[in-house]
This record gives sequence, C-alpha cells and structure tokens, in this order.
Amino acid sequence: MKLDVFDKTNTKTGSTEVPDALFGVKWNSDLVHQALVAFTANQRHPWAHAKDRSEVSGGGKKPWSQKHTGRSRHGSTRSPLWIGGGVTFGPRNDKDYSKKINVKMKKLALLSALSKKVKDDNLKIIDDLNLAAPKTKKAAEIMKNFSEKKERILLILDSKNKGGQLAFRNLPNIELSTSNSLNIYECLLSKKVFFERDAIDAFVKKYEK
Repeated sequence: MKLDVFDKTNTKTGSTEVPDALFGVKWNSDLVHQALVAFTANQRHPWAHAKDRSEVSGGGKKPWSQKHTGRSRHGSTRSPLWIGGGVTFGPRNDKDYSKKINVKMKKLALLSALSKKVKDDNLKIIDDLNLAAPKTKKAAEIMKNFSEKKERILLILDSKNKGGQLAFRNLPNIELSTSNSLNIYECLLSKKVFFERDAIDAFVKKYEK
C-alpha cells in the first residue's frame, strides 16, 4: 500500500510504501472497544475512600456497662451506628479496576483503528517537522496549512525531534505522541492522525514483526 507524503505547506511531494498488514487491517469494532475499555480501566486510580471502624479514631473503651443501664448494648463508639463511627460498605481506594488484554489483541486493535483512519482519509504523512527554532508560532502556521477547523489532531513525531515536541505541545487541539508510545485511546480521541516521515518508519519497524 502506498500513502502520500506532504511537506509543511500541505503540498504532495511523493509517496511511501507501508505494509498492508499494518495499515490495511479490517475494522473490528468489538476488539477496538475491548482494547479501549482495558486501556481506560488500567489508567483508573480510585481516590474515594471511606474509613471503616478500624480506621476512625477513638472508641477504645466500652461506652457503658453491658447490663443494668437500661440502654442498648454497645462495645465501641467506632461502630457504624454511632456518629463519627466507621462507614459500612463505603468506597475504598484499594479497589482494582484493571483489566487484562493480551499483546496481540492490543496490537490488532491499534492497527485496526489506524487502518480506518487511512480508509476515511484522516491519516497523513508529513515529510519533516524539524524546526530551526522551537517556536509555537511557527508550529501554528504549519498546522494551519493542514486544518482550518478546530478539530483534534494526533501528531506523531519522531522521538529524536525534540524541537518539534517543544513547538507543537502548546497548540490547542493538538495531541503529541511518538511511535513507541502510541495507544488506542489517543488514536480514537483524535479526528485526524498525522505521522512524521521518520515516525512512521519507526512505527513500521516496531510493529512489522
């Protein structure tokens, strides 16, 4: 499969060959959904936490005698029945939300999502995004050539392009990633995906195994 390559002015300068096994994968909505749910679940860290009766302060002494007071029996003021006592069945911050998905499924889901971007004409390869000086103003001028709308764009730069990462990271609606850190969530969150030429070469080298 051949994909067009564009320069910084959005002018076609040539094409590059990419494997059909990576960018011609059939869309699999069930697998993509499973991979997305697993990714978001694995990023989840519960913070809500209610103390049970072993964690609240006080209550070391029995409030009153077991018998002969006419009152109900209590052993501790830390009981959930008391104001200031522990909470029964409250949220706990040790809950594990993680989900397991094997490597092959995760890889296939990502390739399926990228292949759909290619099919929908929402994936572009930009020849070179190295900047002489890492200026956000210059980065904004470049991106204006590719999109006038305020649509979310995933820009995948070469890991060695430090100047580009500094310049593009402050632009609104631009998500930065590299070929090594690209994931299904980033891919689906953005309307369009732009690969730097060196980044797509690194991506092919990583996943063509």
